[in-house]
Amino acid sequence: MPSIKRAKTSFAAGELAPELLGRPDLRAFENGARRLRNVFIQPTGGLTRRPGLRHVTTLPGPARLIPFEFNTEQTYLMVLSAGALQVFQGDAVVATLPGPWSGAMLPQIGFTQNADTLLLVHPEMPPQRVTRTPSGWTIAPWGFLREPFFRFADPAVNLWTSGVSGNVVVSADAAVFLPGHAGARLRIGGRRLVIGTVIGGTQVAATVEETLTGTGPITDWDESAFSAARGWPVTCCFHQDRLVIGGSRDLPNRLWLSRTGDLFNFDMGTGLDDEAIEFGLVSDQVNAIRGLFSGRHLQVFTSGAEWMVSGDPLTPASIQLNRQTRVGSPVDRLIPPVDVDGATVFVARGGQGVHEFAYTDVAQAYQANDLAILARHLVNGPVSMAYDQKERLLHLVMADGSIGTLTLYRAEQVTAWTRQETQGAFRAVAESEGTVWVLTERDGAFALERFEPGLALDAALTGSAASPQESWSGLAHLEGREVGILADGAPRAPGTVLDGRVVLDPPAASVEIGLAFRHEVEPLPPDLVSATAAATGPLRLVAVTFRLLGTAALSVDLGRGAEPVSFRRLDTPLLDAPPPRFTGDVTLRGLGWRRDRLRPLWRIEGETPLPFTLLSVTTEIRMTD
Repeated sequence: MPSIKRAKTSFAAGELAPELLGRPDLRAFENGARRLRNVFIQPTGGLTRRPGLRHVTTLPGPARLIPFEFNTEQTYLMVLSAGALQVFQGDAVVATLPGPWSGAMLPQIGFTQNADTLLLVHPEMPPQRVTRTPSGWTIAPWGFLREPFFRFADPAVNLWTSGVSGNVVVSADAAVFLPGHAGARLRIGGRRLVIGTVIGGTQVAATVEETLTGTGPITDWDESAFSAARGWPVTCCFHQDRLVIGGSRDLPNRLWLSRTGDLFNFDMGTGLDDEAIEFGLVSDQVNAIRGLFSGRHLQVFTSGAEWMVSGDPLTPASIQLNRQTRVGSPVDRLIPPVDVDGATVFVARGGQGVHEFAYTDVAQAYQANDLAILARHLVNGPVSMAYDQKERLLHLVMADGSIGTLTLYRAEQVTAWTRQETQGAFRAVAESEGTVWVLTERDGAFALERFEPGLALDAALTGSAASPQESWSGLAHLEGREVGILADGAPRAPGTVLDGRVVLDPPAASVEIGLAFRHEVEPLPPDLVSATAAATGPLRLVAVTFRLLGTAALSVDLGRGAEPVSFRRLDTPLLDAPPPRFTGDVTLRGLGWRRDRLRPLWRIEGETPLPFTLLSVTTEIRMTD
C-alpha cells in the first residue's frame, strides 16, 4: 500500500476545461485546477480571493463604458447609456450630455481618443466628437475639412445641372437619389455641391460650392462616402498621425486614411506622400471591418480575417496590404482589441476563442494563437474586454453574465483563466489607470461598480463614525436584499436592507456592507502511478498541507462538507474583533477510502468576507492496486 506525496507549487495554468480531465500528460495539468471561482491567479503562481466591488451609482439601463485619459493626472470614464453620456472623474459625475444614440446602438459604437477629444462612431449615426474644454465638455458631429467620396451608382449613369453656380437642380437619368441624401455632397467633374432637398429619385436641389465646368450630361461624378443614405463609419483609430476610418454601413470593407497631420481632411489630391489614402480589402471572403489597432503596423480586424497594413511611413506609394490570419471578429458588437505586452488580443467571431495577434520576426508575419484553448468552457460569447496592466489581468465579460479573467504573463509563460461571478450579472468592463470598472445588472437594475483592493463584498459601501452606531443608511441600491457585513473589521451575521438601512447589534464604528460572493478552489483528479502500472484501485487522502499568505479565513471540504479551519485566533467565521492574518502552513488529516477518482481530494470554498491567498498545496495519498 504505497504512499505518494505531491507538491502543487503553482496554479499558473488556471482552470482547465472538462475535456482535459484525461490528459495528465499535459504540462498544464500539473499547474491547473478543475474549478477556480472568484479568485485571481498571481503571475507568481499563487491565487487570491478577488477584491470586492464598490458601488458607485445606479444607471438608467444598459451602458457602454469607455476610458478617457486626458493626461497622467486626469483620467475619466465615459458612460454611454440610451441618449446620454455621463463623464465620471473618480466616483463623481462631472458632466452629463445628451447623445444621438439609442440603447440598441450601444454594442456597435466604436471609439478612439486623441489628446482632449474622444471620437464616437456608429454605422447609423453621424460621427460624434466629445471634447474637453476649459469651460467644460461638449459633444457635436464631426466637421470634415474634406470628406471622402465614392461612386455608389452604376458608372453609366449621367448627371446634369440647371446651372454652374448658386442654387441648381441636379438631374439623373436613373433613380440614384434617396431621402437620406439631404445634406450630403456631390462631386461633379471634381467640383463639389451640397444637396439641400431630395425632389425625387432622379432630382435634387443643391448649392454649388465650387463653380462647375458645365451643365451637360456627365458620368464623372460621385457622392459623399458617408451620409444618412449610405451609412456612417463603423470604427476608427489614429496611426502615424493619420485618422483611420474602417468601414461603413454600405462600404463595410473599405479603409480611409486622412492626410498626415490633418486629421479630418480626406482629400486624396494627386497622391503626394502626405495626402489621403483610400482602398478596399478585396479577397475571396467577406471582410467587413470590425476593428482597427495601431501597433507595430496598422492592424485591421474583419469579420473573416486579420490584415496588416505596412509602410514606413504610410504613403500612397508605399502602402502594402497583406492578409495574415483567418480567425475573424464578432459582427453583433464591437469589442476593441487590446495591447498586452506588444501583442494584440482580440475576440474570435465564433465566441469561444480569444486570440493573441503577435508579430514574429522569423516568419515576418503575424500569428493568432488561441489563449482560451485549454479553458474553452469559460469563454462563452464575450461582450466586453479590458486589460489591467498593473495586475496583468485580462477581463472578458461573457454573455452569461460572468467574467473570464486571464492572468497573462508572456515572459513567464503564464496563461491562467478563472471565472468571476456576482449576485446578478456583469454586463461591461473598462480599465482606466489601474481601476477596473464594471456594469452590473441585478434584478433588472443596472449599476456602475469598480473593483477595489481591500473590499470583500460586492455592490459594497463603507462608512465610519466617531462613535459606534446601530443604524447605517445609504443602502437603497440593496433594498430588500440579504447582505454581508463587516463591522469594525470583523464579519457579522448577514442582515437585510430595509428602508435603505441596516441595523447592527452590537453597534460598530466602521462598516462594510454589500453582497457576499463565494470563492472556490478545486483541484484536478490525482494522476497516480504505482511501480507496475497506473493505479486503478481505491485511494485515501492521508494529509493535505496548505501554504497560506496573509489569510484570515479558510474553509476546506475533505469529503464531509466545508468546515472552517482553526489557526491562531480564527475558529469561527463570526468574530467580535478583526482576525489576524496568518502566513504559514496548515496541515489537515483526511479520512476514508475513495473509489471515485474524479471526486476531488479537497476543496476550498467560502463566503466569509476576509482575505485569502493560497501559495501551494502538498498532498499525501495512499492507494491500492
